[in-house]
Amino acid sequence: MANYHAIAVTGEAIVGMLNAGCPRPEFQNVAFELYQTTDIIKRDMTREAVSLYLYRVAVNTGRRNMPPRQTPDGRRLRPSLPLDLYYALTVWVSDASRQQALLGWCMRALEDNAILPSGLLNYYGPDGHTFRDEEAVEIVTEPLNLADILNLWEGFKPNVQLSVAYVARQVTIDSERGLTEALPVQTRSFDLVKGVTGASR
Repeated sequence: MANYHAIAVTGEAIVGMLNAGCPRPEFQNVAFELYQTTDIIKRDMTREAVSLYLYRVAVNTGRRNMPPRQTPDGRRLRPSLPLDLYYALTVWVSDASRQQALLGWCMRALEDNAILPSGLLNYYGPDGHTFRDEEAVEIVTEPLNLADILNLWEGFKPNVQLSVAYVARQVTIDSERGLTEALPVQTRSFDLVKGVTGASR
C-alpha cells in the first residue's frame, strides 16, 4: 500500500514513462506534462505537448471495505483507501496528421506498459518509497460517460483538442492511524427480570 503521495506519483510516472520512450527526433520538441484546468485555459497553442489531466478521483467500490492493515510489529491500522484515478491524455500539436500519429504512439506505449511496477513509480516519488515493492498500478482506457464529456469540454474551451481517457487502478493509500481495540470479553452477566403474574384478562 502506498502513502499519500501516490496520486501525484502515479501521474508523474505516466508522464515520465512517455517522455523517456518518445521516438525522437520525429517528435523532437514535444513536452510531456501534468496539467490542471488553468494550464488548459492559458495554453500556448504554438508549443507542442502531450498533457495528462487528472479530471476525477473516485473510491474503488469493489475494494472499498478492505480489512485493517497490520504492520510487521503487529499493530493494526485503519483500512487503506483504494482509489481510481481518471485522466484525459491530450495531444497539443497543430498539424492534424502529426497529432494523430503522436496520439497513436502514446496509446501504444500505454498499452505496452499497462502495469506500472513500484520501481518505476518510486523513481518519480519524493523519497523513493511511496509504493511498496509488491505494489503496481494498472493503466487502462476508459470510455467517457456523458457527464465527464460535458465537464471536460467545458474545461477545455476554447482549446478543445484530440484526447483519450484512461483510468489508473489499484492506487491504494495507507493510513498510519491505529485502531482502538477493546480487550476480549472474559465473562457475561445477564440481569433477569421476573415476569408479571396474575394479570387479569
